[in-house]
Amino acid sequence: MVVAPLADGQAQPLRALLATMNGRPGNADPYNGLVPFGKIARLHFARFLVLEETTPNDMMEAYRRPPPDWPPSLAFFGDCDGPAEETLADLAREAGAGLQRIFAFCRDFAPGSDLVGWMQAHSQAPAALYINWIGRTVRQIREEDALRNVLVGFLRDNPKLTAAAPSEVRDRIAAFVAAQRQAGTLTLTPPEPTPPDWQRRNLLHAIGVPILLLLLSPFFLLYLPIFACQLRSREEADREVIPRPDPQHLQRLAALEDHDVSNQFSAFGSVKPGLFRQLTVAFLLWLLDYASRHIFNRGHLTRVSTIHFARWVFLDGRKRILFASNYDGSLESYMDDFINKVAWGLNLVFSNGLGYPKSRWLIKGGAKDEQKFKYYIRRHELPTEVWYKAYPGLTAFDLARNARIRQGIERSDMGDGEIREWLSLI
Repeated sequence: MVVAPLADGQAQPLRALLATMNGRPGNADPYNGLVPFGKIARLHFARFLVLEETTPNDMMEAYRRPPPDWPPSLAFFGDCDGPAEETLADLAREAGAGLQRIFAFCRDFAPGSDLVGWMQAHSQAPAALYINWIGRTVRQIREEDALRNVLVGFLRDNPKLTAAAPSEVRDRIAAFVAAQRQAGTLTLTPPEPTPPDWQRRNLLHAIGVPILLLLLSPFFLLYLPIFACQLRSREEADREVIPRPDPQHLQRLAALEDHDVSNQFSAFGSVKPGLFRQLTVAFLLWLLDYASRHIFNRGHLTRVSTIHFARWVFLDGRKRILFASNYDGSLESYMDDFINKVAWGLNLVFSNGLGYPKSRWLIKGGAKDEQKFKYYIRRHELPTEVWYKAYPGLTAFDLARNARIRQGIERSDMGDGEIREWLSLI
């Protein structure tokens, strides 16, 4: 993720340039002339957006103090396979001239600058990151989708197979796939091995965080009563700031949505003032990042299974947070999914945000007030100027189904019941 402040008065000219990248409103043409994302083989999702304060008067209304200054800034980020440095190098090679034109709107970008070095200097690490299925690559997704499409066609062209025994159908399909692979019309690349260095670091993280929490637990227990008093006194004093969203803002957001089975979401807001709130949300996001990395890494975030990637990023010295996600379905269904299944999880993080609906003990209330929560979300949502998805038309459910279809091809020990279940996936 790259974040850099824009030169004065450059937000609108930048938006005009970014719009030339789109085939549909907000949706990138994969081979546009500026940044042809489709040429970056390891890139799942990417976006450009202008980070602007959407609710400048909320701090004054809630706390009678002016908000900290935030200059309009460009954010450019993506989700990729392998080291980020490799993807940055690919971007510089395939889209160097286009990125130079885009970053020229930023204050400190000079023509001829070292592009990769500048992007790394302006990088922002997430406080928490969610990945639907760690290890599933763009190549795997595309190859498994091609496999399913081929099998659908094969079964459609051989209707008599429906009367055959399940094992015979599976054998015929396996022979057909083997022939297609030998002919070079179908590719199923073996999964890439996980780098040993990543495995070591991941194992150390998985073990180290619980050990650290265990060592600190006596201090947490001593501080818990104080924390509870501090929390409740602030929750009772905090003011909601949730007017109805501006209709023009909603129209602009709606124009960028529902062009695919998946959508993007970008929200930007201030943390409630004070060190207590900043440290609380930082600690909670640290725990969320651990859970996303080691527990919720196989297709679902708690009970929500429609998110491909999500990130929470501190900006402006932890005074502000950007939340960005790529999800399936409409925004309305996305919000309802969270409200109905994991409202407490929303409250844990977002109740530390300025103007959020009244919450109790961090987890109660808040998002359960559905209309206020939706107003809050829409008021802080930013238009994503450019959004790229490497596999349009595919949901997280499709990716999981296609992976199971491939597993069935590679297994030879399934019984008839398993084969019937597997055939139903096709």
